[in-house]
Amino acid sequence: MAGLAGVLSFLALDDHADINSDDGSGLPRGLTATVALIRFLTESEASAPLWCATRGAVSTGRFEEPRNVGQAQFWGLGRAVALELPETWGGLVDLPEALDERAITRLLTVLADARGEDQLALRASGVFARRLARNPSSPNASDATYDATEWTAPSGTTLITGGTGGLGGHAARWLARAGAEHLLLVSRRGPGAPQAEALQDELTALGAEVTVAACDVSNRAAVEHLLSTIPQDRPLRGVVHTAGVGQLTPLLETGTDEFADVLAAKTAGAAHLDVLLGERRLDLFVLFSSISGVWGSGGQAAYGAANAYLDALAQRRRARGLAATSVAWGPWADGGMADGDASEHMRRRGLPALRPDLAIAALEQAVRLGEACVTVADVQWDVFLPAFVSARPSPLLSSLSEAPTVLDGSGSPGRSGASRREEEANTDESGQRQRLASMTAEERRSWFLAAVTTEVAAVLGHSASDAIEADRAFKDLGFDSLTAVELRNHLAGGLGLTLPSTLVFDYPTSEQLAAHLASLFADEVGTDAPPAPTTRSEGSADEPLAIIGMSCRFPGGVRDPEGLWDLVRSGRDAVSDFPTDRGWDLAALLDSAPDASGSSFATAGGFLYDAAEFDAEFFGISPREALAMDPQQRLLLETSWEAFERAGIDLESVRGTSTGVFVGGNGQDYVSLLKDNSQGTEGYLLTGNTTSVASGRVAYSFGLEGPAVTIDTACSSSLVALHMAAQALRNGECTMALAGGVTVMSTPTTFVEFSRQRGLAADGRCKAFSADADGTGWG
Repeated sequence: MAGLAGVLSFLALDDHADINSDDGSGLPRGLTATVALIRFLTESEASAPLWCATRGAVSTGRFEEPRNVGQAQFWGLGRAVALELPETWGGLVDLPEALDERAITRLLTVLADARGEDQLALRASGVFARRLARNPSSPNASDATYDATEWTAPSGTTLITGGTGGLGGHAARWLARAGAEHLLLVSRRGPGAPQAEALQDELTALGAEVTVAACDVSNRAAVEHLLSTIPQDRPLRGVVHTAGVGQLTPLLETGTDEFADVLAAKTAGAAHLDVLLGERRLDLFVLFSSISGVWGSGGQAAYGAANAYLDALAQRRRARGLAATSVAWGPWADGGMADGDASEHMRRRGLPALRPDLAIAALEQAVRLGEACVTVADVQWDVFLPAFVSARPSPLLSSLSEAPTVLDGSGSPGRSGASRREEEANTDESGQRQRLASMTAEERRSWFLAAVTTEVAAVLGHSASDAIEADRAFKDLGFDSLTAVELRNHLAGGLGLTLPSTLVFDYPTSEQLAAHLASLFADEVGTDAPPAPTTRSEGSADEPLAIIGMSCRFPGGVRDPEGLWDLVRSGRDAVSDFPTDRGWDLAALLDSAPDASGSSFATAGGFLYDAAEFDAEFFGISPREALAMDPQQRLLLETSWEAFERAGIDLESVRGTSTGVFVGGNGQDYVSLLKDNSQGTEGYLLTGNTTSVASGRVAYSFGLEGPAVTIDTACSSSLVALHMAAQALRNGECTMALAGGVTVMSTPTTFVEFSRQRGLAADGRCKAFSADADGTGWG
């Protein structure tokens, strides 16, 4: 990939698209290939921006028809990629029907120097750059009030897809109040949908005749059958397409099935209605689109692609003289696609949810104005614009009246007058680097910590960085994979550094991330950063190793090495009765009969009576996650910390070093206690109970970058872990190693199983090499 200046993809021109397949489940081949190409360029860290070429996907004027509306999906996809993966994305260019020498020359010119533009259309009359502008004939939606006398709903039947959902319900009420004669509400579950009966009663009370039907609009045959059931005396006169599947998943984490599902509900449904209705003259054909298709939204690549298709379809219908209005909505309150986390995600970025009454008023205006595509959103521009362009300029929004106070001419964050000139001088990259280079290592780390917490606050929607605890895990602050990518983009754009998308997961607190960024800067400019740890060359197989620290928990009340020595020296018996703090039904469990089902004839074992104790706050772990964690993981964290502490090692000094973690363990069954009552712990159960995570959690929590291995060889697991740790040290695979093992029985299953095998010692004690040996003991 070296020496590659950029990539121009013609994959979008692949016309073998399955968007009109009967089941609506197919993805256009070019779209699938483009996503794969984006993933490859990102993972290979190629510094070659990707430009995606389409032909006839967009309209440059009221009377130009987008001939290939399927290719409009690539424009919605690209707008999301520009936000999520700014270093990978170049832009979009729509080619003319005739790709002659002049068009090719223009294409090469814009690829060589697009002058900051990333959404272009080449036509015989010139090169057009895309801009978002206010409709001069439209009043501000916030000033609008609903008045049913200004507009009358179509006579006959109006079909509403997604009709039993939140948005469909609002549209149905609007039409009923405006005098709709017959409303046909369609959804996948139809009459069985929640609230369907109540909505039907409400609409009937408003004077409309209402039919609720089940239909998967992504299935062409089902749509065709649905249309055939419409009464001839009430012919179809209107369509409102609100059906859709929401999305909030970064592109690189979006699977093919999810992409197809998101596309199918919107694009396939709209396509089937458009084709099956043909040239039929309707009074109303409204498509509920989204701002994700207009300017893009991180985590909504598939959703943006689907909505860009709706906008292009509306433009094509209008150019053919057919009814069509596509409304690109911002988030709605009360029943919109952006509920819960998605709504909060939008709000933090300056996009509060629209009140339904204002949204409906704006919808009515849009229908009366007769525009093919309009955008309706409640935008706090002073919050939205700086965040939107933080990682990449956006000329698309530069023509808005609000933009000059926030953006400079290129669509980048800006200021005006003296304050702007002062800020530009202060943030000049070379000047910033000189100032950082002149700082001490501690001053630099403090500077980067302030920069990180400021950006963290901005991403999470806080007004000041004071609200950010620097030592608290990003996960506990509310970060997910999407906001993690957003923070990476903010930092990369603001600091001029190339950063991986896994940044927040690799350095999970503001303190750790700031230290890493300071180290990156030091490596770049050769400052007085501490030298990176070096690995030893391969040593001899019998080279002695130093044991510099130890910690432990054992039955018999042993909590430290001194306690273990005291136990051995005194010869005390560490075997005891079954624990009473693990929720075991001891009355049913203990039975001297070896064949009694579900019972144990052993009545004693070696147990840790304080196995449930854990200082979650000390390790920055939330109570919910701590509850989901197997006690074995908790014990490993505590004893690993103690081992470093007893060795006199400051954990900060080993963070980022090649220190290995070798754990012997064979899992257990703690998760079985939570499976029937997992509320509050979902999302933590997998990492909290997977055996391989036992060593990984220790390495992750302490920032250790050597091997992290969990070994299960049954009873010899700890011994093998110790052997592998010694081997890794001698081979130079790590410079220091934590080695040990853990076993906590959360349920008595092992006792029950060995009782049926008659392999237990009745008194719970092993008697190795003794003539009295009668079975094994557990604990």
